[in-house]
Amino acid sequence: MSKPVFLKDYTRNPSNVLTVGTFDGVHLGHQALIRNVVRRAREQMSPAVVVTFDPHPRDIITPASTGIRLLTTLNERAAIMRKYGIDEMVVIPFDRDFSMQSSEEFIREYIYSRIGVNTFVIGYDHHFGRDRKGSIRTLQRLSGELGFSVYVEEAHEVKHTTVSSSVIRKLLEQKGDVGTAGEMLGRRYEMSGSVVKGHHRGRTIGFPTANIQPENKRKVIPANGVYQVEAELNGDFYHGMMNIGIRPTFDGDTEVVPEVHLFNFNRDIYGNTMKVRFVRRIREERKFSGREELAEQLRRDREQCLAGH
Repeated sequence: MSKPVFLKDYTRNPSNVLTVGTFDGVHLGHQALIRNVVRRAREQMSPAVVVTFDPHPRDIITPASTGIRLLTTLNERAAIMRKYGIDEMVVIPFDRDFSMQSSEEFIREYIYSRIGVNTFVIGYDHHFGRDRKGSIRTLQRLSGELGFSVYVEEAHEVKHTTVSSSVIRKLLEQKGDVGTAGEMLGRRYEMSGSVVKGHHRGRTIGFPTANIQPENKRKVIPANGVYQVEAELNGDFYHGMMNIGIRPTFDGDTEVVPEVHLFNFNRDIYGNTMKVRFVRRIREERKFSGREELAEQLRRDREQCLAGH
């Protein structure tokens, strides 16, 4: 799989071993489901397929003002699934008309007739179709008639909490707990974006920063604070620290800005794409009396980050 394939470009294959879902984050629970799909596909010498949706269904079903933030973009999801052995990620465009499909119509017209299915692996709590009325029972009822098998993947827990995309979003957005979020994801949370010009305030106190404009405006940005990070830039890797917030020492801004200071780095990288992986949260963002106090705190932050490598 080189990239996601949209439904209109997909050729039906009745031997598919597949699963269906949004899979935002591709967390540990998703990964167990995917491994199940891949194992059964290899045993049957069939394609391992994930059927997913774009945009996220909640962006269509709920008002735009309460739309969901994404843990992973569509391309990020595809790249992660490719690592786990998925052969095809089939994307169904999710719009208002599609959301009105009943669960049975979805299985008959999309999964069976347009995509093709031999084996269906489903998460223990997965619901689908209009008003999310479709469930494991729906699949089991249709499986005999349409001729496919159904297997159920059970829940996964981390620190006695069931792993889910919504739990991970809360950890990141409300607490900045990138450590526990990373445990649930099975990897460090990451975000990518273009390096854009800022106010150059960091340079004046010896901590030049690269302002990051996320590639997707719906991407989850962790809670305001200072984080130890790893950055990937043009194939090279760097250690650094990231501040997320409104920079209150400089009277603050209205827009939350993610800005990265890379250790032992001094190059012009405007316009480049940087990928940042969050290691841990160092502290919350706060206002200092002036540049000198801020610079001293940043020196302590840097020492703490370097000690943690």
